[in-house]
Amino acid sequence: MADFRIWSDEFAANGYLSKNHEFDQQAFGADGENISPALQWDGVPPEAKSLALTVYDPDAPTGSGFWHWIVVNIPVDTLSLPQNAGKADGSLLPAGALQMRNDYGTVGFGGAAPPRGDKPHRYIFRIHALKADHLSLDVSATNAVARFMTHLNEIDSATYTGLYQLK
Repeated sequence: MADFRIWSDEFAANGYLSKNHEFDQQAFGADGENISPALQWDGVPPEAKSLALTVYDPDAPTGSGFWHWIVVNIPVDTLSLPQNAGKADGSLLPAGALQMRNDYGTVGFGGAAPPRGDKPHRYIFRIHALKADHLSLDVSATNAVARFMTHLNEIDSATYTGLYQLK
């Protein structure tokens, strides 16, 4: 069996995300397109019943990092998400998948927007293989609760990291 892994053809491992992956809010000093990258994965453990995806910036100056995207209830036979799957309406996600509020307070993918002039931040894309078919959550749940339920049901996970910096 292959190792569980995740990747994107849009940026190299530990390479830079592009401007279209940047957040689109002037309040954060960002004017990108807020488009989530296309992602692929394989080697999902055979005992997995569903998947979840998180994107986390551990370098954000919050004391606890910053959560950019949380998706739960991804069908286990899903092996990729297309570019812009993180748009707020969820129309490019597989049936049944649910996006939670990110730390910007919006639903869907919240692009990179580290403080201007700060060192490059890491954006950790993590696919989680879960022992549960479905996490009993709705959009009113906080992303912390979604992450708690994800970790409680996790069998394995794989990560892929990108970098971003606003100069």
